[in-house]
Amino acid sequence: MIDWQRLEEIVREAGRIAMRQWPGGGHELRSWAKDTAGSPVSAADIEVDDFLRRELALLLPAAGWLSEETVDRPERLEKGLCWLVDPIDGTRDFIRGRTGWAVSVALISAGRPLVGMLAAPARDEEWFAVAGQGAARNGETLAASRRTQFAGSRVPADNLPAEDRDLVMVDKPNSIALRVAMVASGEADLVATLRWGYEWDIAAAALIAREAGAAVTDAFGAPLAYNKRDPRAFGLLACAPAIHQAAIARLAQRAAILATS
Repeated sequence: MIDWQRLEEIVREAGRIAMRQWPGGGHELRSWAKDTAGSPVSAADIEVDDFLRRELALLLPAAGWLSEETVDRPERLEKGLCWLVDPIDGTRDFIRGRTGWAVSVALISAGRPLVGMLAAPARDEEWFAVAGQGAARNGETLAASRRTQFAGSRVPADNLPAEDRDLVMVDKPNSIALRVAMVASGEADLVATLRWGYEWDIAAAALIAREAGAAVTDAFGAPLAYNKRDPRAFGLLACAPAIHQAAIARLAQRAAILATS
């Protein structure tokens, strides 16, 4: 039996560790590009990752580990349980002193999320879900968007291509997890990505959205799977259930082209 209260305490403390280095709180932060593509990472990412790896291993020694900031080890594939962690999802917002970031932690059982938690202390938000038991933000039960018409759907975005101008832009945090969580809370109707991403980016938020009643799939409408040998997946679609098929139809041609490019 997992101690859910202890898990919440661990993720909450990870958020506090990040806050102690968040420039938005007036703190100094070391950051650098971690690859040739210029993806940012900070000292806070590394410290939070180290803390979570140590504490979650103590909480559940039998579980494997997959994190954005840790070298992947294939032995995780042999375990029925695996932690999926993004120590700071939305690092760009974090580095710039903006609030659109979160600590993301999910526990995967047999390829499916069992529990997911997001700590977004700069927003005073904690999101939590257990499979089959619903989802909550700051202790209040969540109910996902129930929109029935695709046109006019609210999307967290900075801009929209011409073919999507029938949608409505709302505030977009840098964290993909927080954008998906907006669907869970009914603050957005649709979140879609058409790029290759990683399991640790979406696992916790996808469970939270699903438990709140949202439809959550890949960009083609297929179920998401986790703790795979290749931790990538193409695209994410989280939306009100009634507009799911319309969203797949809208994305189909673009997804087919981009997935193979």
